[in-house]
Amino acid sequence: MKITDIRLGMLRVPLKTAFKTALRTVNSTEDVVIIVETDSGNTGYGAAPATAVITGDIHGSIIEAIRTVIKPRLLGQDIADLNHIIRLIQGSIMKNYSAKAAVEMAVYDLFAQLYKAPLYKILGGGVPKITTDLTISVDYIDKMVADSLSAIDRGFETLKVKVGKDIGVDIERVKAIYAAVEGKALIRLDANQGWTAKEAVYALHKLEDAGVRLELVEQPVKAYDLEGLKYITERVHTPVMADESSFGPREVIELIKMRAADIINIKLMKTGGIANAIKIADICSFYDMQCMIGCMLEGSISVAAAVHVAVAKSDVITKIDLDGPSLCAFDPVTSSVSFNDADITIADAPGLGITAIEGLEMLA
Repeated sequence: MKITDIRLGMLRVPLKTAFKTALRTVNSTEDVVIIVETDSGNTGYGAAPATAVITGDIHGSIIEAIRTVIKPRLLGQDIADLNHIIRLIQGSIMKNYSAKAAVEMAVYDLFAQLYKAPLYKILGGGVPKITTDLTISVDYIDKMVADSLSAIDRGFETLKVKVGKDIGVDIERVKAIYAAVEGKALIRLDANQGWTAKEAVYALHKLEDAGVRLELVEQPVKAYDLEGLKYITERVHTPVMADESSFGPREVIELIKMRAADIINIKLMKTGGIANAIKIADICSFYDMQCMIGCMLEGSISVAAAVHVAVAKSDVITKIDLDGPSLCAFDPVTSSVSFNDADITIADAPGLGITAIEGLEMLA
């Protein structure tokens, strides 16, 4: 099974409601879709969103990195030589993690098809069912409370609440949501780098003293502020999770050495794909540190790949934040991964099991 061509397309899906964080507001998912074709007739799929404020990647950079740099290196390569292909992808260009991730997942899709097994079985097996949280966008307090109760009605038992806009209002937002959902759902906070270290400690102490019990707080400070992250971790009871501070294995090792975080958030768009995600999970497992697997605002192709990783590494990936497809108005992709609000399941089909993509606009 040798690679004969790599084609690109765009897939746009409207959201049910606007996605708002401390960094941005978005109304739809817009993914670059990668189609890797082979001489055996098998096709592998991958995808990547533009997340300029986090990864630095935009649609144009993803497309050009794949088209002009990664694709020429992969044509003619044998899918059976997986590790060699991964080295070619990762060594082809600096950074450009989303482009690398999209191509990598398509290659892994084909590798699993080669052995006629679902990807998660190739990665180590597991129970093909997980449960995700749902993101509650930052908004007026009443709207956030209403959105939280609506999520519970849909069957979600964990909510990831976006904060980081205004420290005083953030505290009131969380208190109001907690009062409305206590005993019905767990709350995770995500400040998206919106606080300073001292603000984070102040806010979390205020919430803890008010009896608010949070499952975790995610990336309260700027990505580069590892000392700030450590400052918070040492001073609050709430577990602190590193997201934008932890892209690849090297950053994770540094965070562990510094004891700067309690949990690591793995995202394929940060790691550059599945291979480094697995390395991070293995590193964290060795140090008895839990991981979450998350996603950017992206559709079901790339999230499906993350689902397979989550199932295969469920011993260390104990928290799931793969709600991208649940935020979309509909899912145009037919695959072996079924997104049913909080419940995500994998059927027994080779690779990612993608058989159709409606509305895909192929790029010239």
